[in-house]
Amino acid sequence: MKKILFIGAGSMAEALIQGWIKQEVFKPQEIYITNRSDNERLQCLHDTYGVSILQNDATFAQLDAIILAMKPKDAVTAMQLVCTKLADHTAVLSILAGIPIDTITENLGDRPVARVMPNTSATIGMSASAIAFNNVVSVEQRNTFLQLLEAVGSVIEVQEDQLHAVTALSGSGPAYIYYLMEAFEKVGTEVGLDKDTVRLLMTQTLAGTAEMLKQSPEEPNELRKKVTSPGGTTEAGIKALEHHHFNDAIKACIKDAEARSRELAKS
Repeated sequence: MKKILFIGAGSMAEALIQGWIKQEVFKPQEIYITNRSDNERLQCLHDTYGVSILQNDATFAQLDAIILAMKPKDAVTAMQLVCTKLADHTAVLSILAGIPIDTITENLGDRPVARVMPNTSATIGMSASAIAFNNVVSVEQRNTFLQLLEAVGSVIEVQEDQLHAVTALSGSGPAYIYYLMEAFEKVGTEVGLDKDTVRLLMTQTLAGTAEMLKQSPEEPNELRKKVTSPGGTTEAGIKALEHHHFNDAIKACIKDAEARSRELAKS
């Protein structure tokens, strides 16, 4: 793919733009951007990454793919505005939460469509992405889309319906981890450490724990038990989590996010 267009210019679009340019998947001038009305945002991305702001409709005929990155509530309107401008060969990569492939083809025609749920860690080449394809996507296009996502992290292929769960877990996952870090920093300062010290300790702890899960053949509960000595400090902390229904909170978090994704699909 030599020319692509982002329709929408939010944080996820920026994460992919930054990641792809950093990994030299695209040159800045091969990436076009547009959105509904926020010209200041477009100019900011242009100044920061050197990407091109879409100036006229003639560019549409040259595009290999468009990336749908607008807010889900604006998706149908945006697709209706561009549907007659796209070339027959132009493929679609959607990063929209909840918007099904059927809705995309209803508005953009029977063309190759891939739905992907990445996350903002694509910025540093560490996204966890899942992707689903319609039956119009060729083997070559499928491989190209997979390579695009592999350039900014890891990617797995799933059934489209599973993307609701992916959205709730890894798509929204960075926000949950940042929220957890906020809590660590707050309580860390309450028990006598400065914020920078807490940040250093906990970011390394999170990174080390993630690497242990990747490298160790043991299940998480076995690794947890190895850290939890009977009558010790870790056991006291785990008991507090159980007392405050930590598992129930996580369950509610994921199920509510997954349900919201399905609501977006229906609407």
